[in-house]
Amino acid sequence: FQDIIKKNNIAIEDVIVHAPYIINLAQKDDEKRQFAIDFITKEVKRTSAIGAKYLVIHPGATLDLSIDEGLEVIANSLKEIIANTKDTDVFLTLETMAGKGTEACFTFDQLQSIIKKVNHNRIKVCLDTCHIFDSGYDLVNNYDAVIKEFDKVIGINQLKVIHVNDSKNPSGSRKDRHENIGYGEIGFETLLKICEDERFKDIPKILETPYIKNDNEQYPPYKFEIEMLRKRKFNDHLYDDVIAYYRFK
Repeated sequence: FQDIIKKNNIAIEDVIVHAPYIINLAQKDDEKRQFAIDFITKEVKRTSAIGAKYLVIHPGATLDLSIDEGLEVIANSLKEIIANTKDTDVFLTLETMAGKGTEACFTFDQLQSIIKKVNHNRIKVCLDTCHIFDSGYDLVNNYDAVIKEFDKVIGINQLKVIHVNDSKNPSGSRKDRHENIGYGEIGFETLLKICEDERFKDIPKILETPYIKNDNEQYPPYKFEIEMLRKRKFNDHLYDDVIAYYRFK
């Protein structure tokens, strides 16, 4: 891994590890919760082994617990993971969620509640644009107010990763369905604003947008979406360009 990133001039500070989505730290069942704790513990150790510093985690779904009970269980789970990995300096980076089903941490207050309960400097935050938009933070019409609220409740100093994704659904839908840059409800201008915000200039930004489908093939759009953002110009032929590039490559 170290040889590959050096060869490709990738800074280790820009390498972010993402834990599997299905791991749930909010489990009421002790055996299932312990499985999640043990799994994330191993993920932290693997992240440390390659030299990366940030492991992004979906906090969990509360299922039949209340939201307050779920947040307490998540916080206790994180405390155990930190205790299990004292010999590492990997940050447990909690992702802002959309709030679908019984998903926890779809508000800044819920995330801050966990941060306060755990009370450890290894807890940080990952902001997902699709998730916060779907959860009800209207970045399109209230961009400055949303960022100001995040800073007030959590603190921009706690933000270490940004997932830059458009959304297929309107703000407040709590659906969590990502869309390609500029092709969703958030739109190109707002996502460009996030990418160019001086407050976030040193924070790694990652695309989690859908592959472009054509017949039985699927193609990654990232090269073209990044180019769009760098040129500061929306590409309304993204699908055609992606398909043509990979089909005739």
